[in-house]
Amino acid sequence: MSSSLSFILDQVSKEKNIPKEILIEAIESAMVTASKKKLGAAREIEASYDEESGEIELFEFVDVVENVENSYYQISLEEAREIDPEVEIGDSLGLKLETEDFGRIAAQTAKQVIMQKIREAERESIYEEYHEKVGEIISGTVQRVERGNLIVNLGSTEAILPRSETIPRENFRQGERIRAYLLKVEITVKGPKIVLSRTHPGFLIRLFEVEVPEIFEGVIKIMGATREPGVRAKIAVTTNDHDVDPVGACVGVRGSRVQNVVQELKGEKIDIIRWNPDPVRYVCNAISPAEISKIIIDEEEHKMEIVVLDEQLSLAIGRRGLNVRLAAKLTGWKLDVKSASRVASDFDQLFAPFADLEGFNHTAMELLYDNGFRKVEDIAGSTVEELTDIIGTEGVDPKLLIERAVEVFHARQQALEEGEAASESEVVEDAGAVEENPAEASETPAVATGTPAPEEESEAGTPAVEVDAAEAETPEAGPVDSGIETEAGPENPGQTDCDEETPAPEA
Repeated sequence: MSSSLSFILDQVSKEKNIPKEILIEAIESAMVTASKKKLGAAREIEASYDEESGEIELFEFVDVVENVENSYYQISLEEAREIDPEVEIGDSLGLKLETEDFGRIAAQTAKQVIMQKIREAERESIYEEYHEKVGEIISGTVQRVERGNLIVNLGSTEAILPRSETIPRENFRQGERIRAYLLKVEITVKGPKIVLSRTHPGFLIRLFEVEVPEIFEGVIKIMGATREPGVRAKIAVTTNDHDVDPVGACVGVRGSRVQNVVQELKGEKIDIIRWNPDPVRYVCNAISPAEISKIIIDEEEHKMEIVVLDEQLSLAIGRRGLNVRLAAKLTGWKLDVKSASRVASDFDQLFAPFADLEGFNHTAMELLYDNGFRKVEDIAGSTVEELTDIIGTEGVDPKLLIERAVEVFHARQQALEEGEAASESEVVEDAGAVEENPAEASETPAVATGTPAPEEESEAGTPAVEVDAAEAETPEAGPVDSGIETEAGPENPGQTDCDEETPAPEA
């Protein structure tokens, strides 16, 4: 019997991955519960597992007294010394109980308590095991589909892969082997809930760690990643080793390494770019393969205005704005992409009312434009000191510039108000005409047919796009000395020309 119990404890411990000490504690608790159900809840009973004999022993503790008033909780000194000759009055004496006399009900109670304790220990063990693996790739077998979600068998437990966390258009068969990113582990009433993901950027990062030994060894560091699952992704890499090309190492010989990742992600195209501590060069790399002509930085708004040639606009924006959107998420900057012709048009429209001012040359106009002046009211609302700091003291008088801007602004406002008043007057006249000719008003109005004219686009055929950078989808990486030499920026801090580095390879 003793060897049988010890064998059972060892087997259950291995199968359920539960420490043997927890199983022993569960049995001891069950035996105490069963004995109190048989003898009374107020009895002071303890259980102990004997390692040598492999038995669970029960002891009821009673107080040694001179005169016994309650035989359930007390024992006389004479009786106590028959059991332990050294006992004294006031001591607590443990009396061994015979477990064979408990009966069927007590045994059933013990079984229920043991099973409950084992389930609780098993849940705790599963939670601890997988909670430590959050952020890693784990493998499993597709078990079944419940409400559109995949149930994956991990061996010791099951995990859920929500439909929202699967790559679009990918399907799995029952029994198929699957790899996924361990997103989170939650405690629920039914036990730990393990949630997987195949769309998280962390999945992309972990796949590269598997395929590229330099990343696993720490020679190459991944500084950020963002994805449009199943369509396109961008990942930024860097290294401190001047002899290692981080982009080339991730691509592999003839693209072998990146192709393995692409295959796992169901054909998702991957841009591998070089990270740079200079945010301007980083954005230039992230927006590739488009060539950037000019970048204007707004530090306060954490925004960059990117100017590209007209023929490069659609390439910079990407299909449905995907390229610039991923670049914004990757770099953390708001990106506003415009064509050169669009910028030239906005530039001429802004400064046309000031062309006749003496000393207001093209250089001063560019300085104002590059420092965020986009509307006449921006100039009208500025101060002499602000304009002096930007365009200097030589040239146009900043005070005259502000006065002209105020005049132009008020003139435009007045014209706008007069135009609105004229429109209201025409509406009133039309309404009066309808009342005078009720017969005409009752006729069915003419309906214009044909395809409506398309909305006006930019000269390059694609409108300018502004993208707000979302918060990083992966844990932020600290600053890293990339070992990449950067050139000094231009004299004007608001404007930066981008010297493009190696374009991001697209898998």
